[in-house]
Amino acid sequence: MAVNRVPVLKRCRSLGLEPSYLGYSKKSNRQLTNSRRKVSEYGLQLREKQKAKFIYGVLEKPFRNYYTKADKQKGMTGENLMILLERRLDNVVFRLGFARTRREARQMVDHKTFLVNGKCINIPSYSIKAGDVIEIKEKARSSQHIKDVFETTADRAVPAWLTVDTENFKGTVNELPSRDQIDVPVDELAIVELYSK
Repeated sequence: MAVNRVPVLKRCRSLGLEPSYLGYSKKSNRQLTNSRRKVSEYGLQLREKQKAKFIYGVLEKPFRNYYTKADKQKGMTGENLMILLERRLDNVVFRLGFARTRREARQMVDHKTFLVNGKCINIPSYSIKAGDVIEIKEKARSSQHIKDVFETTADRAVPAWLTVDTENFKGTVNELPSRDQIDVPVDELAIVELYSK
């Protein structure tokens, strides 16, 4: 399985991203040096695509598949793409505060830590639907790791389209998110322009 092993802060610097969007509280002391080269329109579009791929931890081929799927749906392709990415199980786990970062959420899903509607799902790209209930397995609830995660994510804001019940280790998807509820600094129109060339 292909894995992105690029150091997070280094990649954030190169894409001009705040590490907080990925769940990291670290700050990089080094600043980006302003290169005098003007970035072309293609370069800007490519950067937006790389940002989206990096934030959600998706590699090129699956990302292309998401775009194709979004293009076939009704409505704006860019908005559909962002909603499809936001509906990934690893992202929803991160948004609920059951993991500190999306990478950690992905690993926890891989390790069969979560149940979706009572079924064990270990596919990070599993697409969540409205009304789904995500809960931490009984066996994992008492682990020190989960306690540490809850301690760290206690003050993180949960999006309006999700409801979290930390006492019962559960989260509910009230509705599918709309684009304005997704606080990711990506210009999805640039991605659509890039793919429609």
